[in-house]
Amino acid sequence: MLLVPAGRKMPRIPVENNGGLDLSTWLRSYMYGGTSSLLTTMTTLVTFPVYKTVFRQQLHSNLVREAVAQLYKEGPRKLYRGVLPPLLVKTLHGTLIFGLQDTLLRQLSPLGEASLVSCTTLQALAGMGTGMVEAVVFTPFERVQNVLQNGGNDNRLPTLRSVLARLRAESLSSGFYRAMLPLLVRNTLGNGVYFGLKDPMRATLGEQGLSPGVASFISGMANAMLISLPLYPLSVLIANMQAEVGGKGGGARQCWAELWEARQRKVRLLYRGGSLVILRSCLTWGITTAIYDRLGRH
Repeated sequence: MLLVPAGRKMPRIPVENNGGLDLSTWLRSYMYGGTSSLLTTMTTLVTFPVYKTVFRQQLHSNLVREAVAQLYKEGPRKLYRGVLPPLLVKTLHGTLIFGLQDTLLRQLSPLGEASLVSCTTLQALAGMGTGMVEAVVFTPFERVQNVLQNGGNDNRLPTLRSVLARLRAESLSSGFYRAMLPLLVRNTLGNGVYFGLKDPMRATLGEQGLSPGVASFISGMANAMLISLPLYPLSVLIANMQAEVGGKGGGARQCWAELWEARQRKVRLLYRGGSLVILRSCLTWGITTAIYDRLGRH
Protein backbone atom coordinates (compact mmCIF):
# COMPACT_ATOMS: atom_id res chain seq x y z
CA MET A 1 0.00 0.00 0.00
CA LEU A 2 1.31 3.45 -0.90
CA LEU A 3 2.19 5.55 2.13
CA VAL A 4 0.16 8.77 1.93
CA PRO A 5 0.06 11.51 4.60
CA ALA A 6 -3.25 12.04 6.35
CA GLY A 7 -5.68 14.08 4.32
CA ARG A 8 -3.59 13.69 1.15
CA LYS A 9 -4.61 11.51 -1.77
CA MET A 10 -2.25 10.33 -4.43
CA PRO A 11 -3.04 12.37 -7.57
CA ARG A 12 -4.82 10.34 -10.23
CA ILE A 13 -4.28 10.80 -13.93
CA PRO A 14 -7.61 11.52 -15.63
CA VAL A 15 -7.89 9.84 -19.00
CA GLU A 16 -10.25 10.16 -21.89
CA ASN A 17 -12.05 7.26 -23.52
CA ASN A 18 -9.20 6.87 -25.96
CA GLY A 19 -6.76 6.36 -23.14
CA GLY A 20 -5.07 9.72 -23.62
CA LEU A 21 -4.45 12.31 -20.93
CA ASP A 22 -7.21 14.87 -20.34
CA LEU A 23 -5.55 18.02 -21.67
CA SER A 24 -7.63 20.45 -19.61
CA THR A 25 -6.72 18.64 -16.38
CA TRP A 26 -3.07 18.42 -17.42
CA LEU A 27 -2.90 22.18 -18.04
CA ARG A 28 -4.81 23.15 -14.91
CA SER A 29 -1.80 23.09 -12.59
CA TYR A 30 0.13 25.33 -15.00
CA MET A 31 -2.76 27.81 -15.01
CA TYR A 32 -3.12 27.73 -11.22
CA GLY A 33 0.62 28.22 -10.73
CA GLY A 34 0.73 31.16 -13.13
CA THR A 35 -2.35 32.75 -11.56
CA SER A 36 -1.07 32.44 -7.99
CA SER A 37 2.27 33.99 -8.96
CA LEU A 38 0.62 36.73 -10.99
CA LEU A 39 -1.50 37.73 -7.99
CA THR A 40 1.65 38.09 -5.87
CA THR A 41 3.43 40.25 -8.47
CA MET A 42 2.40 43.35 -6.54
CA THR A 43 4.41 42.01 -3.60
CA THR A 44 7.47 41.84 -5.84
CA LEU A 45 6.91 45.41 -7.03
CA VAL A 46 6.40 46.82 -3.53
CA THR A 47 9.33 44.97 -1.96
CA PHE A 48 11.81 45.48 -4.82
CA PRO A 49 13.63 48.35 -3.05
CA VAL A 50 14.13 46.00 -0.09
CA TYR A 51 15.41 43.28 -2.40
CA LYS A 52 17.79 45.73 -4.07
CA THR A 53 19.08 46.88 -0.68
CA VAL A 54 19.80 43.27 0.23
CA PHE A 55 21.50 42.69 -3.13
CA ARG A 56 23.92 45.54 -2.41
CA GLN A 57 24.64 43.97 0.99
CA GLN A 58 25.34 40.64 -0.70
CA LEU A 59 27.63 42.34 -3.19
CA HIS A 60 29.56 44.71 -0.94
CA SER A 61 29.03 43.22 2.54
CA ASN A 62 27.90 46.59 3.87
CA LEU A 63 25.35 47.48 6.54
CA VAL A 64 21.71 48.28 5.79
CA ARG A 65 22.21 52.02 6.31
CA GLU A 66 25.21 51.99 3.96
CA ALA A 67 23.27 50.15 1.25
CA VAL A 68 20.31 52.53 1.66
CA ALA A 69 22.66 55.53 1.46
CA GLN A 70 24.15 54.10 -1.74
CA LEU A 71 20.72 53.75 -3.35
CA TYR A 72 19.69 57.21 -2.13
CA LYS A 73 22.78 58.72 -3.73
CA GLU A 74 21.92 57.06 -7.06
CA GLY A 75 18.51 58.69 -6.94
CA PRO A 76 14.88 57.51 -7.30
CA ARG A 77 15.18 57.22 -11.08
CA LYS A 78 17.52 54.24 -10.69
CA LEU A 79 15.77 52.66 -7.71
CA TYR A 80 13.71 50.33 -9.91
CA ARG A 81 16.51 49.60 -12.38
CA GLY A 82 16.45 45.82 -12.78
CA VAL A 83 12.80 45.31 -11.77
CA LEU A 84 11.60 44.14 -15.20
CA PRO A 85 13.24 40.65 -15.14
CA PRO A 86 11.74 39.63 -11.76
CA LEU A 87 8.30 40.94 -12.74
CA LEU A 88 8.42 38.91 -15.96
CA VAL A 89 9.89 35.87 -14.26
CA LYS A 90 7.36 35.86 -11.42
CA THR A 91 4.40 34.67 -13.48
CA LEU A 92 6.50 32.36 -15.68
CA HIS A 93 8.16 30.91 -12.59
CA GLY A 94 4.91 29.91 -10.90
CA THR A 95 3.53 28.51 -14.14
CA LEU A 96 6.61 26.35 -14.65
CA ILE A 97 7.33 25.02 -11.19
CA PHE A 98 3.77 24.12 -10.20
CA GLY A 99 2.77 22.84 -13.63
CA LEU A 100 5.95 20.90 -14.32
CA GLN A 101 6.01 19.43 -10.82
CA ASP A 102 2.49 18.10 -11.33
CA THR A 103 3.46 16.71 -14.74
CA LEU A 104 6.55 14.95 -13.34
CA LEU A 105 4.51 13.64 -10.41
CA ARG A 106 2.04 12.05 -12.81
CA GLN A 107 4.91 10.42 -14.68
CA LEU A 108 6.35 9.06 -11.42
CA SER A 109 2.99 7.89 -10.03
CA PRO A 110 3.47 4.26 -11.20
CA LEU A 111 6.33 4.00 -8.67
CA GLY A 112 3.90 4.94 -5.91
CA GLU A 113 1.22 2.58 -7.17
CA ALA A 114 3.78 -0.22 -7.08
CA SER A 115 4.55 0.70 -3.44
CA LEU A 116 8.18 1.44 -4.31
CA VAL A 117 8.27 4.93 -2.77
CA SER A 118 6.04 7.08 -0.57
CA CYS A 119 3.92 9.97 -1.79
CA THR A 120 6.19 12.46 0.00
CA THR A 121 9.26 11.05 -1.74
CA LEU A 122 7.51 11.27 -5.12
CA GLN A 123 6.63 14.90 -4.44
CA ALA A 124 10.24 15.66 -3.51
CA LEU A 125 11.66 13.86 -6.57
CA ALA A 126 9.28 15.70 -8.89
CA GLY A 127 10.26 18.95 -7.17
CA MET A 128 13.97 18.27 -7.70
CA GLY A 129 13.35 17.60 -11.39
CA THR A 130 11.43 20.86 -11.59
CA GLY A 131 14.34 22.66 -9.92
CA MET A 132 16.74 21.42 -12.60
CA VAL A 133 14.51 22.69 -15.41
CA GLU A 134 13.93 25.93 -13.51
CA ALA A 135 17.68 26.58 -13.31
CA VAL A 136 18.12 26.05 -17.05
CA VAL A 137 15.19 28.33 -17.95
CA PHE A 138 15.66 31.16 -15.45
CA THR A 139 19.43 31.50 -15.01
CA PRO A 140 19.61 34.05 -17.89
CA PHE A 141 16.86 36.14 -16.25
CA GLU A 142 18.65 36.17 -12.90
CA ARG A 143 21.93 37.00 -14.63
CA VAL A 144 20.42 40.05 -16.39
CA GLN A 145 18.70 41.18 -13.19
CA ASN A 146 21.93 41.03 -11.16
CA VAL A 147 23.89 42.95 -13.80
CA LEU A 148 21.22 45.66 -13.86
CA GLN A 149 21.12 45.93 -10.07
CA ASN A 150 24.88 46.43 -9.76
CA GLY A 151 25.44 50.19 -9.62
CA GLY A 152 28.96 49.71 -10.97
CA ASN A 153 27.49 48.82 -14.38
CA ASP A 154 25.32 51.93 -14.74
CA ASN A 155 27.73 53.93 -16.90
CA ARG A 156 28.98 51.30 -19.34
CA LEU A 157 25.74 49.28 -19.45
CA PRO A 158 23.01 51.89 -18.96
CA THR A 159 20.07 50.05 -20.56
CA LEU A 160 18.57 46.58 -20.72
CA ARG A 161 19.42 46.42 -24.42
CA SER A 162 23.10 47.18 -23.75
CA VAL A 163 23.22 44.46 -21.07
CA LEU A 164 21.69 41.87 -23.42
CA ALA A 165 24.09 42.82 -26.21
CA ARG A 166 27.09 42.53 -23.88
CA LEU A 167 26.05 39.14 -22.53
CA ARG A 168 25.41 37.81 -26.04
CA ALA A 169 29.01 38.67 -26.89
CA GLU A 170 30.24 36.35 -24.11
CA SER A 171 30.29 32.56 -24.10
CA LEU A 172 27.26 30.92 -22.46
CA SER A 173 29.21 29.99 -19.32
CA SER A 174 30.50 33.55 -18.93
CA GLY A 175 27.42 35.32 -20.24
CA PHE A 176 23.82 34.31 -19.70
CA TYR A 177 24.65 31.08 -17.82
CA ARG A 178 27.20 32.46 -15.40
CA ALA A 179 26.87 30.72 -11.97
CA MET A 180 24.78 27.92 -13.46
CA LEU A 181 26.17 25.25 -11.07
CA PRO A 182 25.31 26.98 -7.75
CA LEU A 183 21.93 27.95 -9.20
CA LEU A 184 21.28 24.33 -10.14
CA VAL A 185 22.16 23.15 -6.63
CA ARG A 186 20.08 25.86 -4.93
CA ASN A 187 16.97 25.37 -7.06
CA THR A 188 17.08 21.57 -7.04
CA LEU A 189 17.42 21.31 -3.27
CA GLY A 190 14.96 24.15 -2.63
CA ASN A 191 12.21 22.75 -4.85
CA GLY A 192 12.73 19.24 -3.52
CA VAL A 193 12.25 20.42 0.06
CA TYR A 194 9.30 22.68 -0.80
CA PHE A 195 7.23 20.12 -2.69
CA GLY A 196 8.25 17.27 -0.41
CA LEU A 197 7.06 19.02 2.75
CA LYS A 198 4.30 21.36 1.53
CA ASP A 199 1.36 18.94 1.54
CA PRO A 200 2.36 16.86 4.62
CA MET A 201 2.91 20.06 6.61
CA ARG A 202 -0.42 21.51 5.44
CA ALA A 203 -2.22 18.27 6.36
CA THR A 204 -0.64 18.25 9.83
CA LEU A 205 -1.64 21.86 10.44
CA GLY A 206 -5.16 21.07 9.23
CA GLU A 207 -5.41 18.29 11.80
CA GLN A 208 -4.70 20.90 14.49
CA GLY A 209 -7.93 22.69 13.56
CA LEU A 210 -6.54 25.41 11.28
CA SER A 211 -8.55 26.41 8.22
CA PRO A 212 -7.23 25.20 4.83
CA GLY A 213 -6.15 28.72 3.81
CA VAL A 214 -4.24 29.39 7.02
CA ALA A 215 -2.66 25.92 6.93
CA SER A 216 -1.45 26.50 3.35
CA PHE A 217 -0.10 29.96 4.20
CA ILE A 218 1.84 28.71 7.23
CA SER A 219 3.09 25.71 5.24
CA GLY A 220 4.43 28.00 2.52
CA MET A 221 6.07 30.32 5.07
CA ALA A 222 7.66 27.48 7.04
CA ASN A 223 9.01 25.87 3.88
CA ALA A 224 10.47 29.17 2.72
CA MET A 225 12.24 29.52 6.07
CA LEU A 226 13.63 25.97 5.91
CA ILE A 227 14.89 26.55 2.37
CA SER A 228 16.14 30.13 2.55
CA LEU A 229 18.11 29.91 5.78
CA PRO A 230 20.65 27.18 4.85
CA LEU A 231 20.78 28.09 1.14
CA TYR A 232 21.27 31.85 1.60
CA PRO A 233 25.09 31.69 1.21
CA LEU A 234 24.53 30.14 -2.24
CA SER A 235 22.41 33.14 -3.18
CA VAL A 236 25.22 35.45 -2.04
CA LEU A 237 27.69 33.49 -4.18
CA ILE A 238 25.37 33.67 -7.20
CA ALA A 239 24.86 37.44 -6.77
CA ASN A 240 28.62 38.04 -6.65
CA MET A 241 29.33 35.79 -9.64
CA GLN A 242 26.61 37.32 -11.80
CA ALA A 243 26.88 41.02 -10.93
CA GLU A 244 29.96 41.66 -13.06
CA VAL A 245 30.38 41.31 -16.82
CA GLY A 246 33.79 40.39 -18.19
CA GLY A 247 36.67 40.50 -15.72
CA LYS A 248 38.68 37.51 -14.58
CA GLY A 249 35.66 35.22 -14.16
CA GLY A 250 36.51 31.93 -12.48
CA GLY A 251 34.47 28.91 -11.47
CA ALA A 252 32.19 28.46 -8.51
CA ARG A 253 34.91 26.98 -6.28
CA GLN A 254 37.33 29.82 -6.95
CA CYS A 255 34.63 32.47 -6.50
CA TRP A 256 33.51 30.86 -3.24
CA ALA A 257 37.09 30.92 -1.92
CA GLU A 258 37.40 34.60 -2.84
CA LEU A 259 34.02 35.40 -1.30
CA TRP A 260 34.90 33.55 1.92
CA GLU A 261 38.14 35.54 2.20
CA ALA A 262 36.35 38.81 1.41
CA ARG A 263 33.90 38.08 4.25
CA GLN A 264 36.85 37.55 6.61
CA ARG A 265 35.99 33.85 6.99
CA LYS A 266 32.94 34.78 9.09
CA VAL A 267 29.56 33.16 8.53
CA ARG A 268 27.91 36.20 10.12
CA LEU A 269 29.14 38.41 7.29
CA LEU A 270 27.86 35.94 4.70
CA TYR A 271 24.37 36.37 6.14
CA ARG A 272 24.26 40.16 5.88
CA GLY A 273 20.88 41.04 4.47
CA GLY A 274 19.67 37.50 5.04
CA SER A 275 16.93 38.41 7.50
CA LEU A 276 15.21 40.70 4.98
CA VAL A 277 15.46 38.12 2.17
CA ILE A 278 14.10 35.34 4.35
CA LEU A 279 11.22 37.51 5.60
CA ARG A 280 10.34 38.52 2.03
CA SER A 281 10.57 34.90 0.86
CA CYS A 282 8.35 33.69 3.69
CA LEU A 283 5.62 36.21 2.91
CA THR A 284 5.78 35.66 -0.84
CA TRP A 285 5.70 31.87 -0.67
CA GLY A 286 3.08 31.87 2.06
CA ILE A 287 0.75 33.92 -0.14
CA THR A 288 1.60 31.98 -3.32
CA THR A 289 1.01 28.62 -1.64
CA ALA A 290 -2.29 29.72 -0.12
CA ILE A 291 -3.59 31.03 -3.47
CA TYR A 292 -2.45 27.95 -5.41
CA ASP A 293 -4.01 25.53 -2.92
CA ARG A 294 -7.24 27.53 -2.84
CA LEU A 295 -7.49 27.42 -6.64
CA GLY A 296 -6.87 23.68 -6.51
CA ARG A 297 -9.61 23.15 -3.92
CA HIS A 298 -12.16 25.08 -6.00
